[in-house]
Amino acid sequence: MSTRDKILLLPQLAAQVRAWRAAGDTVVFANGCFDLLHVGHVRYLRAAAALGDHLVVALNSDASTRRLKGPGRPVASERARAELVAAVRGVAAVVIFDQPTVEPLLRALRPAIHAKGTDYTPATVPEAAIAAELGIQVRIVGDPKRHSSADLLRRLRPDATC
Repeated sequence: MSTRDKILLLPQLAAQVRAWRAAGDTVVFANGCFDLLHVGHVRYLRAAAALGDHLVVALNSDASTRRLKGPGRPVASERARAELVAAVRGVAAVVIFDQPTVEPLLRALRPAIHAKGTDYTPATVPEAAIAAELGIQVRIVGDPKRHSSADLLRRLRPDATC
C-alpha cells in the first residue's frame, strides 16, 4: 500500500477499523498536529504502533492546527503532514479532522487503545472521560517531551512567533 493510500476519509477508515476488529486485531489510535515532523513525533508514533496491530493517526486539519498553534501555523499543509505521518513505519492509516477534539473520532472508530504522548499524564488526557465511557484503554507513550515544532521554528526563524 502506498503512503497516500493510507490517508482515508472517516467513513472509509471506520469500515477498515471494523474489519480489523472483526479479524480480532487490536486498533491503536493516536492524534496530533505533526507540524514539522521531528524525532519526538516518530518515537511517539512508533511506540503507539507497538501497542497493537494497526495504528490509526488522526491529524489536525490546517484550520484546527491554526486554532491550536496560532498564526503562521501550520508550516506544512495537512496533506503534506498526513503523507509524512503515513510514511512512518507502523502507521496503518491517517485521517484528517477539523473538530476541536477527537471525541467524535473515538466514538466512530472505537479503538482498543488511545495513545497519548508524554506531555500528558493519565490525569490530564483530555479524552479520558470519553475513553472510559467507551472502554478504550489510554496509554502514555514516547520519549520525554524534549522536542517540539515550536522550538524548531524558533531556531529556524528567531523573529517569528510560534
